Amino acid sequence: MRTFLLQTVGLCFVLGCTGAISDDSKVGYPSNYRAWQHVKSMVILPGHPLEKSFGGIHHIYANTRAMAGLTGGQYQDGAVFVFDLLAYDDANMTLVETQRTRLDVMQFDRLRYASTGGWGYESFVGDSQTQTVAQDVESACAECHKGAASSGHVFSKYRP
Repeated sequence: MRTFLLQTVGLCFVLGCTGAISDDSKVGYPSNYRAWQHVKSMVILPGHPLEKSFGGIHHIYANTRAMAGLTGGQYQDGAVFVFDLLAYDDANMTLVETQRTRLDVMQFDRLRYASTGGWGYESFVGDSQTQTVAQDVESACAECHKGAASSGHVFSKYRP
């Protein structure tokens, strides 16, 4: 079984939330995000330049407002994306999801997160809805997402 280190650098695909964090500037854990629209899945394998930070299987989910932004090009306050990162077993010519390594959330609020292009970011450890990584996620994610400024700081594309 391959287990990947919990790290957050650069791209933190994250979505807006409701959650247990009390600080109003923090992005909370998104309740019921798996019922949102699934945008895409991807596997980052050993040898990829982003393996150390993002190796494993990841799924991207978008709430209704985030989907409206993906399809219309403009994000409104309350848009949230979730980047669900899972380790995997590689057996019998298959990659099978195992434990969650982290859950990244990206939430749009043009006033609260004006300094980072309108997006707030958080990264939750494993299955925890309260424990976050000890790194400055806000700065690291915002810096990487600047590379997607032409698409509203969002890397995922809508695929009908």
